[in-house]
Amino acid sequence: MNWRVYILAVTTFAVGLVELIVGGILPNIAEDLHVSLATSGQLITIFALVYAISAPVLLSLTAKVERKRLFLISLLIFTLGNLLTFFSTTFLTVMIARIFTAMSTALVIVLSLTITTRIVAPTHRAKALGLVFMGVSSALVIGVPMGIFITEAFGWRAVFLGISLLSTVSIILIALLLERMPIGEIVPLKTQLKSLGNLKILTAQLTTLFMLAGHYVLYAYLTPFLVEAFDMGASWISICYLIFGIASVSGNAIGGWVSDKIGTSKALIVIVSTFALVLFTIPYTTIAFPLFLLFTVLWGALSWALTPPLQSYLIQADPKSSDIQQSLNTAALQIGISIGSAVGGAIFAVTASAMHLASFGALFVLCALGCIIFSIKRAPITQEQTLNYPSAQHHSS
Repeated sequence: MNWRVYILAVTTFAVGLVELIVGGILPNIAEDLHVSLATSGQLITIFALVYAISAPVLLSLTAKVERKRLFLISLLIFTLGNLLTFFSTTFLTVMIARIFTAMSTALVIVLSLTITTRIVAPTHRAKALGLVFMGVSSALVIGVPMGIFITEAFGWRAVFLGISLLSTVSIILIALLLERMPIGEIVPLKTQLKSLGNLKILTAQLTTLFMLAGHYVLYAYLTPFLVEAFDMGASWISICYLIFGIASVSGNAIGGWVSDKIGTSKALIVIVSTFALVLFTIPYTTIAFPLFLLFTVLWGALSWALTPPLQSYLIQADPKSSDIQQSLNTAALQIGISIGSAVGGAIFAVTASAMHLASFGALFVLCALGCIIFSIKRAPITQEQTLNYPSAQHHSS
C-alpha cells in the first residue's frame, strides 16, 4: 500500500479535530467571549451547516483546479482560520473563522478520500480508505477530551493554535511528498441533487439527517448536561467524552455485524428505534452515575451504528448512483448536526437546563424511524429510474 496514505490519514485527523472539539469547551468559550452557553453552541451549528453546503458546491466550483494544488490551498485556509480563532477577541470573529475552517475542512476530507483512491492499487483501496476514515474517527475519540485537557492547562485558544500547527505540518509533508494529481471526473451538482427526486432515496437520506439531529440536540450540550446532572469537573467530563468516543467508533463494527446477521432493512429499523428508546431514557438515568455511563455507551455505539447498514442500503437501492449517495449522505449528516445543535441551543436558552434535551432529540429520531420505514416499503428502483451520468467529462456549476 502507498505510504502516502498515512500522510492523508494524519491530515484528516488534524482537520477532523476542529468540528467537534468545541463541544467540550463551550463553557470556557462562552465565559471568555461574554456570550451565553446557547449562543456559543451555535459554533457547532454554523460549522456543520457550512460544511454540508460546501462539500458538493466547492467540489463543483473547483472542478478544473489541479487536486494537489487545491488540497494545499484548502489546508492553508484551514490553518489561517484556526489562527484567526486563536487571536480572536470577539464571538463574531470566532464565528467567521468557523465558516472558513468548515469550508476548507469539507474540501480537505473529500479530497483526501479521492486522492487515496488514485494513489493505491485497487486491491488495497478498502484498507487505505479505512485508514483515512480512521483519522476522522480518531479525532472524534481523542479530540474532545484532549481539548478539555489543553483548555484546563493553557486556555481554550491554545486548542486552535495546536490544530493550526498540526495542519502546518500536513502542508509541508503534502507539498514535499505528494505527487501532482490530474483532474478527475466530477459529477455536476445538478445531477447529484436530481437523485433525491426518488422518494425511496430521499427518505433514506432524511433518516441520517433526523438521526444526527436527534443525537446532537444533547451531544452538542453534553458538557453543561454533565455539570448540571452530576456537578462534574473537567477530568471526569473528559473521561465521559472518551468513553462515548470509543463506543461511537465501535458502533461502526456493531452496525455492520447487525446488518449481516438480520439483513440491512431490519438492522436499520432496530438501530433507529433502539436509539430513540435510549435517548428517551437518558434523563432518567442520572439517578445513578454507573447507570448513566451504561446508557452513554449504548448511546455512543448506536449513534454510529447506522452508517454501515444505511450506506449498504443506499448502494442496494440504486447501485448506479452509489458514489453520489455517499456524498449526499455526508451532507445530510452535517445538516442534521446543524439542526440538532441549533434546536438544542434554543431549548437550552429557553429552559436554562440541559436535563431534557435528550427527550427532544428522541422526537427527531422517531422522525428518522418513520422515514426509513417509508423508504423500505417503497418499491425498488427500476433500471429506467436510475440516472444517466455523464462519462469522461469535467464539469463545473
